Amino acid sequence: MEQTPHSFDIVSRIAERSGQLRQAEQKVAQAILSDLPFAASASIQTLAKQAEVSEASVTRFAKAIGCRDVRELKMKLAQAAAIGQRFLRTASPVVADEAPQIADIIYADIHKVLEVNRSLLSQEGMRQAVQWLSQARMIYSFGMGGGSTMMSDEARYRLVRLGRPVATYHDALLQRMVAATLNKNDVVLAFSTTGNVPELNSSCAVAKEYGARVVAITALGSPLAAMADVLLPLKSLETDFIFKPSSSRYAMMMVLDVLMAELAVQQKEHSQELLRRLKFTLDAHRGGGNREPLGD
Repeated sequence: MEQTPHSFDIVSRIAERSGQLRQAEQKVAQAILSDLPFAASASIQTLAKQAEVSEASVTRFAKAIGCRDVRELKMKLAQAAAIGQRFLRTASPVVADEAPQIADIIYADIHKVLEVNRSLLSQEGMRQAVQWLSQARMIYSFGMGGGSTMMSDEARYRLVRLGRPVATYHDALLQRMVAATLNKNDVVLAFSTTGNVPELNSSCAVAKEYGARVVAITALGSPLAAMADVLLPLKSLETDFIFKPSSSRYAMMMVLDVLMAELAVQQKEHSQELLRRLKFTLDAHRGGGNREPLGD
């Protein structure tokens, strides 16, 4: 049986080792790093010609950086090229010290992603999600990664304020263990910008196997979206300016804000009393006026 090639970052490996290679192999490294997509698709003959070396030098280069052969080298180059040229280009759409321009770019991206995702909101999906959250014995908020982890914690903070029983889990193994304890009275609120995180999807699948309902805030058409009992769809809008955080976090937060507001209104009298208690307790502790937020 053919073994799966071992995994490493080919671009970093070439950059780190190129200075230690023979001169002909350094030429191969330069040819690859100057045009990664070309190198990934080129034949050994074409790559050798581009680098102005022999085909044997290309083969020796592949082995020198830790690949078994040129075939594995090309496969890893293709994987690296697949992430997109925006992470390989040296040029940037803005100059680093142009803070006002960067602020304008970030603000515009946030505004655009909110506008696009507002059009995706389904009142029917919201109503069903609210019904299940209001009736659940327990709500489990699952998220993994950057923004999704943050939003799953935010969901816990928000649900507690509305008197709903909730717990958050980010660790893959703990998620899976918790999922195995659920039943039809429980709800999993799953966050994923892409819907393609295998560990998170696996935990949700286990929860569904034991009868729990899955409400997913995730990408349309994703594996997580396909398995969700209720989908609250997301659309991320990534740009070529790679140095800022993803604006998809704001889209996810907007969906969560709408969901929590719908839940609060659905149990209006109960929510009003709980929020009054929170405001009273906070003001007694820190002081403050009528319009200060619940929290800090």
